Amino acid sequence: MRIIFFSDIHGVPSTLEQLLKRADDLQADQLVLLGDILYHGPRNGVPGFYDPPQVAKMLNARKNQILAVRGNCDAEVDQMMLEFPIMAEYAELAADNHRFFLTHGHLWNENNLPPVPDGTVLVHGHTHIPEYRLIGDTGVVLFNPGSISLPKQQTPRSFGFFDGEELTLRAL
Repeated sequence: MRIIFFSDIHGVPSTLEQLLKRADDLQADQLVLLGDILYHGPRNGVPGFYDPPQVAKMLNARKNQILAVRGNCDAEVDQMMLEFPIMAEYAELAADNHRFFLTHGHLWNENNLPPVPDGTVLVHGHTHIPEYRLIGDTGVVLFNPGSISLPKQQTPRSFGFFDGEELTLRAL
């Protein structure tokens, strides 16, 4: 199974369009959306080309490919615009002998680990900073694809890709 992991769109259709093109080029089977989809959030300021209705339209066209979790900027009113569920705090995904715990990162993260077995990949966004590493001696791997719209700490716009064997960070 080929999976794209992405997070923190914050209502910007131009970067989502780039991500969806990359997903097509990589022949992704599944799109895992880690929250903060439509709203920019009170701490971020309004991003350029902000258009939440357009983002909803683009994502709804791919609703059968999307597995999503709720971010701290997502609300019930956002769910009303989307044709796939986004209100779960986490989801779990097993793919090609890999186990992924999917969450936004504001609740479950390296400082508050979910109760998962060794070897699980904790996948979350929230920080807008791409990261891939083992969390101390916990046996849990942290994978953060960064943000496709509002990267922080001078990191590039980014996403994650799992090709069925290897998990990698990719610049958008």
